[in-house]
Amino acid sequence: MDRTNEHSITYDGSHDMIDSSRSGSGHDMIDSNSRNGSGHDMNDNNSTHDGGQCMNSSCCIRDEREELTELTLKPVAYIESDFHEKFGIPRQSGLASELTATVVFTPEFRSPEAVRGLSEYSYLWLIWGFHANSPRKDGKTWSPTVRPPRLGGNTRVGVFATRSPNRPNPIGLSSVRIRSVDASAGRILVSGADLLDGTPIYDLKPYVPYADSHPDAAGGFTDRIEYKKLSVEFPPELLNRVRPERQKGLIQVLEQDPRDAYEKKPEHVYGMIFGGQDIRFTVRGSCLTVVDVADRGSCRVKQRHASHHEK
Repeated sequence: MDRTNEHSITYDGSHDMIDSSRSGSGHDMIDSNSRNGSGHDMNDNNSTHDGGQCMNSSCCIRDEREELTELTLKPVAYIESDFHEKFGIPRQSGLASELTATVVFTPEFRSPEAVRGLSEYSYLWLIWGFHANSPRKDGKTWSPTVRPPRLGGNTRVGVFATRSPNRPNPIGLSSVRIRSVDASAGRILVSGADLLDGTPIYDLKPYVPYADSHPDAAGGFTDRIEYKKLSVEFPPELLNRVRPERQKGLIQVLEQDPRDAYEKKPEHVYGMIFGGQDIRFTVRGSCLTVVDVADRGSCRVKQRHASHHEK
């Protein structure tokens, strides 16, 4: 699975430039008469300059930060998963604990020394990129508010109070269980991943219980929503068409209700691609029934662009 760095991304940390009244330096130029060529406010008596030296420490700190505008990232690994489209991917890591995937390091970072000691941990943080985000209709890359599916898809919440993929910087974070580490091959088998096949991984960090676990933490709006799983009816003759090692994970995925929050039709036959197979199902009330399992190519399921990872 050697891949190029086509998913290398550069994040601009400068000020929001949506307002065309801002200058190239990143300073707010709404009042062009109040600033000199250096960008310092000439109406602020505390911002005087003596011999080119700024006498206002906070002003200079701001200037130094604005010079650090970019962070270039390139993948250290990619994920191999059973999801080849966004529809059906669990909306949180760990919800489908039997779902397995493989982290495959790129040649540059495929070093046994780089993962020495990793097998002593149980869980791993994956820092990754939403590389399959669809462009917004308004042309912008993000919105200050989003509509989480867990709130029915109709209530808006601040983007930084959710795990929506439509963020200023399209970075995702997932906690996965380590099943095995093959240091020589540069592969880590994990379970509970909520990632599209081919997702770029920008960093990996071990999960440490003493610092990362907060049992008494408040969960915001997620605490106020009762989480219910669907019951899954999977006829044995159809389940047997799925490879045994994928069966438990698939059932857990279906229990999460893969449908969009905005589209729930009782008589509709839905389709999702999982492990190279088309899984077709209907949902009535709290019961999901699988009606067909077919290998890809025999009868193509229309691809649905679900709200990938909106929380």
